[in-house]
Amino acid sequence: MALAREPLKTSTTRLQRWIGRWWRQQSPARQDRFATIGPLVSVLLFLAAITAAFWYLRSEEIDRATDALRRDTEIAQQQIRLHLIENQEQLVRMAREVVTRDIDAAEFLVQAGAFQRERPEVRHFTWVNAQRRVRASQAVLSYHRDDPSASPVADPSLPAEGRRSEAEEAFLAARETRQPVYSRPFTDASGQWVFQVQVPLIDRSSFAGTLIVEYSVEALMRFFVPTEVTRRHRVTVLGPDNRVLVSTVSSMPGQHNTRAPSLQYDLPLAPTANGITLRGQGYRTSIGLIGNTLFWMVVALSVLTVWMLLGTWRHMRRRSQIQNALVQETNFRRAMENSMLTGMRAMDKDGRVTYVNPAFCAMTGFSEADLIGLYPPFPYWPPDRIEENTRLLQQELQGRSPVGGIEVKVMRKDGSIFDARMYVSPLIDPKGQQTGWMTSITNITEAKRIRDQLSASHERFTTVLEGLDAAVSVLSVQHSELLFSNRSYRLWFGADPRGHALLANSSAGVPYVPEPDEEVDGLSGLPTQPLTETGAQPREVYVESLQLWFDVRTRYLQWTDGRLAQMLIATDITARRRVEEQVQQQAERAQMTSRLVTMGEMASSVAHELNQPLTAINNYCNGMVSRVRAGTISTDDLIAALQKTGRQAERAGQIIHRIRQFVKRSEPQRQPAHAHEIVEDAVELAGIELRRRKVTIHTYVAQHLPLLHVDPILIEQVLLNLLKNAAEAIDNARMPTSRRHIELRVIPRHTPEEGGVIEFSVSDMGPGMKEEVLARLYEAFFSTKAEGMGIGLSLCRSIIESHRGRIRAQNLYNGESVTGCRFAFTLPVDLSVRAESAPVPDVPDVTAASNPNA
Repeated sequence: MALAREPLKTSTTRLQRWIGRWWRQQSPARQDRFATIGPLVSVLLFLAAITAAFWYLRSEEIDRATDALRRDTEIAQQQIRLHLIENQEQLVRMAREVVTRDIDAAEFLVQAGAFQRERPEVRHFTWVNAQRRVRASQAVLSYHRDDPSASPVADPSLPAEGRRSEAEEAFLAARETRQPVYSRPFTDASGQWVFQVQVPLIDRSSFAGTLIVEYSVEALMRFFVPTEVTRRHRVTVLGPDNRVLVSTVSSMPGQHNTRAPSLQYDLPLAPTANGITLRGQGYRTSIGLIGNTLFWMVVALSVLTVWMLLGTWRHMRRRSQIQNALVQETNFRRAMENSMLTGMRAMDKDGRVTYVNPAFCAMTGFSEADLIGLYPPFPYWPPDRIEENTRLLQQELQGRSPVGGIEVKVMRKDGSIFDARMYVSPLIDPKGQQTGWMTSITNITEAKRIRDQLSASHERFTTVLEGLDAAVSVLSVQHSELLFSNRSYRLWFGADPRGHALLANSSAGVPYVPEPDEEVDGLSGLPTQPLTETGAQPREVYVESLQLWFDVRTRYLQWTDGRLAQMLIATDITARRRVEEQVQQQAERAQMTSRLVTMGEMASSVAHELNQPLTAINNYCNGMVSRVRAGTISTDDLIAALQKTGRQAERAGQIIHRIRQFVKRSEPQRQPAHAHEIVEDAVELAGIELRRRKVTIHTYVAQHLPLLHVDPILIEQVLLNLLKNAAEAIDNARMPTSRRHIELRVIPRHTPEEGGVIEFSVSDMGPGMKEEVLARLYEAFFSTKAEGMGIGLSLCRSIIESHRGRIRAQNLYNGESVTGCRFAFTLPVDLSVRAESAPVPDVPDVTAASNPNA
């Protein structure tokens, strides 16, 4: 660095020597002339620079004003065009309903009234047919045309054949183009400027009339041009001949010397060209800056002239030294200011802004030149808070600002507003005198937004919890303190934490034993991490004091302060439990009734079955009595006869015991059961009916079947019902002996839908069933029997589905002829568990026999 400065210093010294030598070579007059011309040249150069800068700023301001005018005019046009397009789409839908006869004139008036109430710019809504006759018309209250048929020719708002009017031209255009048409502006009967949109009614490709909606130009301007646009610029609607129809600014009566706007921008108004133009007009605001600029120019030129005339080389050197030191200090302070994100603003005791840092300028969007020297009200004050900010400024100037700061609204240069917090401290000069106030401003918009969102989220969450029908509570594990409870909890248990403990501790759980190397929280000695990760385990709890059943779900969580807490959700399920109990009781009664009905239907078969052993016993007894009286029986013969009599009695007892076990009332109880045992019991009981009807049954039970977790009596009831129905179908159809067979098969299956199941199937060789019967087979109280109750198969389906199984029926075909019917139901099992390790023999066939001793 030192080596680089040496050549520069040498060159400066040579230049100074050359200038000094040249100056000394000049005559005194010439030196005076140069001394006089020098300040003048400097002043002229400075004036030229200031003038160029002013014109540049003025051009920039005009460009900004032009852009703002163009933007505001486009916003106003888009607001009006979007509203007109939305109305047009609604009118097209109404026209479609009118054509398809979905609405009549009365309904049209109702819809037109609703359409008009939501759109204040609509003057009237009329439905005219292809002959231009008014079918229905709806007008605003201030628009007097109650009778649509009165003087139609004199009304300029209605089309009339042979009359040149804007309404007639729009009507003809809509009829030709078959598209919505906007009319040119015209004055209606009340003298207001309006225009129409006419939507054609097309009925089967023929023109059936139009829907006419008349818009008020003045209402469109009033309701759909944003207020902020009209405050900044003048907006005017022009007709086809540039005639002013409506304007947001009206001239005072007798005032004709108004200054013409210096800026304007035109855009078409309606969605389609109808001659209406929207014009935005503005004025340049740079006129007031000229005087202020000239004032500062004169001050600067005066200071420069005094400095040029009174400065000397010695003063220049001293000033240069001071200036260098000042530049260094300024650069240091500027670097500090630029690195800060907090806005700084200094004011004197009169409230005039004397200093702003770059952070403050970046925060507000105003440059330092825009703010320095301003008195209140400041441009970054929102217009609706000027009085409040003035009061806060007076409080600040009086030294009564709160230590914690003041929360204020600040408006940026683009008009957007943000929240800020302002801190004020006195500004002291080197002499210890207060010269003003230093204010620091921090943007708190994001922090306030997050705080408001958190507050709103908490309020919504609390509202949802308070509105739940379930009781929600949170209990501190360490102190047993109720941290939160909703309305339902307070209604049932009040603010007592014992209600939470009653619900949570109603069933003993397995205590958690932590590992020795686990990190264990100090709260109650419970490990926080495993507890908070454990999901809710629902259980049902009965509260004796409330006479209510609850579905309770609990889980551990960390509260907002880090404490371990238990959350509990208890839902009242008393009504559900009562319904479930009633349904269970009804199902039990239905099952019992079905078994009794089945036994009642088999009464004759049971009587015949019991008659055989009883007849045999009677014969044996009579024979033994006769031979004892005659003395012709030996002891061995007597013992043999008594043994045969005992076996017949035992056979009758088994039949009665089996029937009693089947029909006795018992609680449904699911237990592990073997499929072959269920089949044996069902076949034994059904064999009574099968033998009476001379029907043979063949059974096949696969070996090594897993255990079934079912109620054996209910499954036996289903099998008995299916076997009895099959036998009745064969017997009632008087099938020949070759087709009087039933096949019962029990085999394991595995399907993607059901998984591992055991399938029970009953196939007969009867006449089958009709398709309409198959469709209604499981309907309650539907039966194909003359004396049937229609609950057998419906109850069978309920029993199978209660065991998570499925039942289905289908006809068996040989070609196109029906050869029988097949009922099959499945019961889910775990095929990986093989409970029947030993081979199970097939259940023997049961055939009808006429031998009474069989």
